[in-house]
Amino acid sequence: MNIVAHPVTEPVAEHGEGPVWSGRWGGLRWVDMLAGDVLALDASGRVRRRHAGAVAAALRPRVSGGYVVAGERELLLADSDDLDAPLRSLGQAWNDPTVRMNDGGCDPEGRFYIGSMAYDGTRGRGSLYVAGPGGALSPVLTGVTVSNGLDFSPDGSLAYYADTDTGRVDVLDHDPVRGLTGRRPFVTIEPERGAPDGLTVDAEGGVWVALWQGFAVHRYTPDGRLDAVVRLPVGKVTAVTFGGADLDRLYVTTSRLDVDPREQPQAGALFAADPGVRGRPVLPTTL
Repeated sequence: MNIVAHPVTEPVAEHGEGPVWSGRWGGLRWVDMLAGDVLALDASGRVRRRHAGAVAAALRPRVSGGYVVAGERELLLADSDDLDAPLRSLGQAWNDPTVRMNDGGCDPEGRFYIGSMAYDGTRGRGSLYVAGPGGALSPVLTGVTVSNGLDFSPDGSLAYYADTDTGRVDVLDHDPVRGLTGRRPFVTIEPERGAPDGLTVDAEGGVWVALWQGFAVHRYTPDGRLDAVVRLPVGKVTAVTFGGADLDRLYVTTSRLDVDPREQPQAGALFAADPGVRGRPVLPTTL
């Protein structure tokens, strides 16, 4: 099945990433990662922006109210859902300035996972971490290059994860006590079709994968079969999420890093599509 995505905004982000829909927020938020900004789309289609720091890598709502932003090397907490709420740091997670945070997400128990990567993309210098109750990070996966999408199956028993450099989406077993174990390949994407970036899982267990340099989003069934392709007019497709009152719209973020605007004038815009399937409410964090 082929699906066409349409732009919702102008090219508002240099490197759009990490879209999240929350009814508490009144809609969609995402990040302009390397600008260090959080963006919000209101009901009128207007985009609001707030600066969070040198980097804004990912965000999630908090169970207690407010939200968390993964910064360059720290987690930042807001105690209110208001976009402009003050942010307080939980402290530097590491001191190496050549490594920054990247994509992240939450498990059904509310644990916040955040990945990392080297600024220059050196292989094996990234990790996937899980945050403890006070925000201290513990490594879950090491030797990662570009830690990207993470989401869970509807029953919470599986996690899907992409290290972009591998060209694969992997699947792991998830246990509420033991966490993530048993990493193994789920799908391998041919290089000519792009590289896996952010991802989300729908209510039927389908895995939607944004394809960096692929001009598309792919949907894979739980058994790893490609059954839908969302086409976009821009190559650097970064991340996906479901939103709308019924969680039946697929929102897609894009990047214009090193893109010629004459060739791809809509790069950096937020796109949306109607895929014919619903998503699931975002998993919030207990941080």
